[in-house]
Amino acid sequence: MGKALQCEVLKSHKSQLKAIKALSETDTRLADLHTWLAGNFFKANAFSVAPASADASFRRYFRITAGGKTCIAMDAPPPREDCRPFVRVAGLMREAGLNVPQVVAQDIERGFLLLSDLGTTTYLAAFDAGNPDALFSDAIDALITWQRASRPGVLPPYDAALLQREIDLFPDWYVGKHLQTTFTGAQQEAFAGVAKLLIDAALAQPEVYVHRDYMPRNLMLSTPNPGVLDFQDAVYGPITYDVASLFRDAFVSWPEARELDWVIRYWERAKAAGLPVHADFAMFWRDFEWMGLQRHIKVLGIFARIHYRDGKPHYLTDTPRFIGYARRVSARYRELAPLAKLLDELEGRARSIGYTF
Repeated sequence: MGKALQCEVLKSHKSQLKAIKALSETDTRLADLHTWLAGNFFKANAFSVAPASADASFRRYFRITAGGKTCIAMDAPPPREDCRPFVRVAGLMREAGLNVPQVVAQDIERGFLLLSDLGTTTYLAAFDAGNPDALFSDAIDALITWQRASRPGVLPPYDAALLQREIDLFPDWYVGKHLQTTFTGAQQEAFAGVAKLLIDAALAQPEVYVHRDYMPRNLMLSTPNPGVLDFQDAVYGPITYDVASLFRDAFVSWPEARELDWVIRYWERAKAAGLPVHADFAMFWRDFEWMGLQRHIKVLGIFARIHYRDGKPHYLTDTPRFIGYARRVSARYRELAPLAKLLDELEGRARSIGYTF
């Protein structure tokens, strides 16, 4: 979200603009957002603006409080962000029966949306010792509902080119920028071979709608449960992708026995719902693991890019989790052994420059 902006409840349009200016002399978009809200939806002295959530992109979200009710304002600055995919996918999800924010108003050219508020408690914040099974049960049902609505030709394809661009983030940003090194010829050949295996495996899977970031931080405790956020990058692609996102998350890890139990529950319900999951669970589990590995390699690159390009360093603290996922999977399958060796070599490089790998 950039700098944390704290906006008090303000009594007038003039005092709000003064406070906004004091918080950030250069944040003209926040001032423009306030003007848009005041000019179209609320009396100037009858609403307050406060940060609602952080985001790894250039989007920002603010909670608007007026008359005891709340809504969410999205600031998606053009040309870095485009509101149209959010609006479109929100419509698809609502048609499918999912609980997603309703688009109350929009100014696409300026990059502003006014949305209904799904609350303040994410799954990630809500987890305690007794509730993960129940929360994930609801998340599985919602995911199956989304996948059952799938139709080809509606969302962009999760094709080989996109999968390759994602994987390339790892050598470009994590290896190149973060570890300050480049692959040797042998390392490049090994990485390219594993990347091809992962891409081919992903493309061989049945295709459905893919949220693409279906993880506990983007699921809200809500009625009906869960509320679903951050879906603007949805595509049409491998059926295991969102399952891997849900259970091998960027910000929380689970014992493998629990992962296995939850994935079995998804697989059984998906079969009962008529979704094209593999009839052999062992093969489905392999697809799940390999798809998760592609995502983990990608996210290592993304988190490094967010740090070095966008100035958001806290994401890098979660990279050891992804290295752990990648090590576990690459050590389990003979075909992926070159990646396990490469990770060992990169760990040595990280230690030599004092980085946690």
